[in-house]
Amino acid sequence: IMNIFRAINSYIQKQSRTVRYGVPFMIFMVCGSFGLKEFAQLRYTFRKQRLIDPEKAKELGIEMKEPGTVTLESEYEKIKDLDIYNWENKRGPRPWEENNQ
Repeated sequence: IMNIFRAINSYIQKQSRTVRYGVPFMIFMVCGSFGLKEFAQLRYTFRKQRLIDPEKAKELGIEMKEPGTVTLESEYEKIKDLDIYNWENKRGPRPWEENNQ
């Protein structure tokens, strides 16, 4: 068995730098990407996905609307008549300025 390893080692030493350094690097990168994919998938497999119970939300003081009452069309109708072209730029206070106003 040691003769096989010596033969492989001498073969690798005789080859170019690409075989000696490049091929193991590429194998490491490809295998590493597949390994990382599996570990990243665990995050999505075991994350908590719970629906919010409306009764429990009401106990906590969160007012929930019924599903289907808010649609894209209804929200568009609310903001359709807003005047977005006449506005005034108001500068916010900076941390280093005193609030004298």
